Amino acid sequence: MDYGHPLEFGTFITPVNDPPRAAVARAQLSEQLGFDLVTFQDHPYNAGFLDTWTLLSWVAAQTTKIQISGNVLNVPMRPAPVLARAAASLDLLSDGRLALGLGAGAFWDAMAAMGVPRRTPPESVDQLSEAIDVIREVWRSDERARLRYDGKFYQLKGAKRGPAPAHEVPIWLGAYKPRMLRLAGAKADGWLPSLSYLKPGDLQKGNAIIDEAAAEAGRDPREIRRLLNVFGDPSKPAAQWIDEILPLVLENGVGTIIIGSDDPGELRRFAEEVIPAVREEIAKTRTAALPIRSAAKLAKRRDGIDYDQLPSSLTAIEPGDHAYAKVRSTYMRGGSPGLVIQPRTADEVAEALAFARDQKVPLAVRSGGHGISGRSTNDGGIVIDLSAMREITVLSEADRLVRVEAGARWKDVAAALAPHGWALSSGDYGGVGVGGLATAGGIGWLAREHGLTIDHLRAADLVLADGSKLHVSEAEHADLVWAVRGAGANFGIVTAFEFQVDEVGDVGFGQFVYDASDAAGLLERWGAAMEAAPRDVTANLIMGPPRRGQALAQVYGVVDSSTPDVIIDRLTPIAEIAPLLDQQVQLVPYAGVMNVPDAAHAGQGEPVARSGLIDHLTPEFAAAAAELIASGTVYFFQVRSVGGAVADVPAEATAYSHRSANFSVVAFGASRSRLDAAWEVLAPHFRGLYLSFETDQSPERIKEAWPAPVLGRLRALKRQYDPGNVFRDNFNIDPLGE
Repeated sequence: MDYGHPLEFGTFITPVNDPPRAAVARAQLSEQLGFDLVTFQDHPYNAGFLDTWTLLSWVAAQTTKIQISGNVLNVPMRPAPVLARAAASLDLLSDGRLALGLGAGAFWDAMAAMGVPRRTPPESVDQLSEAIDVIREVWRSDERARLRYDGKFYQLKGAKRGPAPAHEVPIWLGAYKPRMLRLAGAKADGWLPSLSYLKPGDLQKGNAIIDEAAAEAGRDPREIRRLLNVFGDPSKPAAQWIDEILPLVLENGVGTIIIGSDDPGELRRFAEEVIPAVREEIAKTRTAALPIRSAAKLAKRRDGIDYDQLPSSLTAIEPGDHAYAKVRSTYMRGGSPGLVIQPRTADEVAEALAFARDQKVPLAVRSGGHGISGRSTNDGGIVIDLSAMREITVLSEADRLVRVEAGARWKDVAAALAPHGWALSSGDYGGVGVGGLATAGGIGWLAREHGLTIDHLRAADLVLADGSKLHVSEAEHADLVWAVRGAGANFGIVTAFEFQVDEVGDVGFGQFVYDASDAAGLLERWGAAMEAAPRDVTANLIMGPPRRGQALAQVYGVVDSSTPDVIIDRLTPIAEIAPLLDQQVQLVPYAGVMNVPDAAHAGQGEPVARSGLIDHLTPEFAAAAAELIASGTVYFFQVRSVGGAVADVPAEATAYSHRSANFSVVAFGASRSRLDAAWEVLAPHFRGLYLSFETDQSPERIKEAWPAPVLGRLRALKRQYDPGNVFRDNFNIDPLGE
């Protein structure tokens, strides 16, 4: 039986210690010759051999693309929890190139001489079975509960999980007897015997036992790759090798042929004469499909999505996939989407959107997934994730015109612009994705001097709801470029932006910590200082409830100047707003301000945040805000300075509204009802909101984000470009609303 696995070839190298680097050289040769895999036997009690795990690590560092594995690792001598972490670490360091070949142990006299408890054959199989469970549980870093395992051979009492491997590390078992073969069928990803240990007919018998055990475990037998060690013979002609290998693949289901040889000449001849001929013959005769998705993964699919109709050209991640843990949630929100599609081009975005439109589930579009609103994930729906589209291109040096794909991060943009002496105002955190911020507004570190991010937008490439692609600018589809500047998520998927950036060199970056005992006075004085400050100063203030009896406030500010005296002059009034507990001022490139480590996107639950735009931090507002902070209703309260150049742009020029506001206020709370009630006290002071910082999507918030004339114009455009309301799960402008 041909199980349909893509055909692979590997080498089986002896881990000799004479000289120590000989095995490494054979591994490097294997990679140079185009083998898919290099493996080493594991006999820790053999003084003439290098330690296999150390050798695997060294080989991983001395190669770049070949897969590595033990053939097979001695589980009784390698504690499963430690082996799990070692394997994950090596897989991460090798960019996902590890396979885990495991065995139940042999040569028990030698093992017992090293202090390993002697096992009976049934016990050794049971220990291996437990080891597989433990290893996979340790790898489940997305599971927050500590690992507890009460087995006969392993007892874990609250062990920490992780790290997770870089990819879904396959577990292959070296198995010959029925008990081990049944374990392979029930739990393993592959069967790895040596042909020299098998009698005629043993491959067929082994496959039958594995297949039966797989079916009993609710698995499809095709989930299990069949690998086979075949030992070299320099005298064997290539034609004989080919004649012997073909039935192994087509009749016995072997998907990976591993040649055991330390002879460089034989390895070279096998790679050059045997492998291409075998591949050619298999391609002529093979009719079986590629391996199917495992039963365990299929069971995690969500209702309402026709997975089988997903175009094969698209890269997608399902709930059962290894990569799902890293894409299910955003920075602020826990999610459980049914499918995350990761297009690489605008054409693939259109293809993904066409598929998503036909499904009866929510649709979210994600650029970076850092947004406070948390709307770039969902529960059971589809996410179109643009993170693979991150190209940044200078279109015109003279005009400082730059094209940025929507999945890029702002710190990447800052780094790409820095060599030219340029920068683009772009939020206050470099891990944020371009697409979300550049369609909502973009209140950033350079806002007061250089305006919002959208104020630099000159053109954009969109995929509309019907799948058509448009390039929009003031000259082409000016109505859409107007809408993209402040409400873009409602009208299509922006795949790329063209920005005209500013000349910005080094900047002053100040960080201040204050005694906030007089919270109201601090807010009022900071607001006055910012309104009086020159435009080259932009700052943010952060406060929270008192902790351990001490109230603190933090201010972060950027001065667009490389002159130290100017920086000090600009920041001094800010430093004097309250008793100063700590301060730091640096002269750094703007890219240095943005180059902060990416935070893990492992949000839990739903974020609860409210947003407001305000002209002045009046005594009345400051007193109400101070009361809110002291109440404990909010755990994070931030005021960002706006004004300046933001207000220079005519209100009607973009869909972003309320340009006269000098400050943007956002508060996070643990309880939606408590925060909403407290926010009502502050509401009379606001004149709108910034939608990227708002989690309430009620109709009242839509009207606060956009004044009636703007909202009316947006609804008219929505009826024109998205009458079916495809893009409805992101601060939705209902085309039929009033």
